[in-house]
Amino acid sequence: MPQPQPLIPLDTPQALGQAMRHARKQLGLTQPQLALAAGVGVRFIVDLEAGKPTLRLEHILRVLHALGGTLAIAGLPTTAESA
Repeated sequence: MPQPQPLIPLDTPQALGQAMRHARKQLGLTQPQLALAAGVGVRFIVDLEAGKPTLRLEHILRVLHALGGTLAIAGLPTTAESA
């Protein structure tokens, strides 16, 4: 069973873009290949990797899932803590 990957702290759109680009290259995918796998346009991948701050979260999640990743949020109170 593969080891879980460490969490990558992302605090800017640019950091997210760099992480996505790194993951794509590690998987040996081109931008057009990733766009096809994620169901988004190549321009979206280009903008995402460039750190454009106004992209749709729905499409970012598609790309993230196509790369085998998930989104986790840390530091927020959970339902049990706020009760």
